[in-house]
Amino acid sequence: MADAKTYLNVPYAEKDAAKALGARWDAAGKKWYVPANKDMALFAKWQTESGLTQSSSDEPRKPKADSGVGGTTRSSDKNFVAYDGDAPPWD
Repeated sequence: MADAKTYLNVPYAEKDAAKALGARWDAAGKKWYVPANKDMALFAKWQTESGLTQSSSDEPRKPKADSGVGGTTRSSDKNFVAYDGDAPPWD
């Protein structure tokens, strides 16, 4: 795993500090990561709890369909009628 990436949880306000230490941006995964040749101790404050590492040949993780991010929002109201774009549901 010479090409392994360790992903970080870097807030936007701290992106410049992480970049200055050698972190890189994964545009496909939309996350900061530490290349394999860097000292992980420098990035301890941004390490994720799971310590997720991923090979550069792996596909980035995709959110679950029911996570609400980029998916469909579901109402808990039993009388809710979704607007389909044809006719307003209140008529």
